[in-house]
Amino acid sequence: MLGAKGGALPLASLNHISLVCRSVERSLDFYQNVLGFLPIRRPGSFDFTGAWLFNYGIGIHLLQSEDPEKMPRKREINPKDNHISFQCESLSLVEGKLKEMGIPYIQRRVEEGGIYVDQLFFHDPDGFMIEICNCDNLPVISLSGEPIMACKRVMSLFPQQQQQQAALQL
Repeated sequence: MLGAKGGALPLASLNHISLVCRSVERSLDFYQNVLGFLPIRRPGSFDFTGAWLFNYGIGIHLLQSEDPEKMPRKREINPKDNHISFQCESLSLVEGKLKEMGIPYIQRRVEEGGIYVDQLFFHDPDGFMIEICNCDNLPVISLSGEPIMACKRVMSLFPQQQQQQAALQL
């Protein structure tokens, strides 16, 4: 149980984020075709409109707003706003795809001790912000100075790929 200290809850990992949408169909299209998430089965006992997606080791649960017109609209891309961040291998490829898809974004660069982290920020159809970065360039070090597992080492492979990866390590 990584991170469980003293009285902290004994958590294992992030399971999912839940997002309220103006249109589940529009958001489903975005998360599948822009971010590469795959739709998965959700419990049939749910009596409300929604969709579940999974990839990269996390789930996204889309929930249909009960009153879409009352949802706030965000126009400005602000890196200091609530967001979810995804690691990528090539920011230039991601930037090219965003341009190709006509998705507005802004770029930022963070520097710490000569290490640079590049970031791209953009919104989903409902204004929720997405960050794509090369964040694993920056070491994750606790305030006590102990290293912490970096995001690159977190398994995001499908079961068959996990088995192949484990076989290679034997």
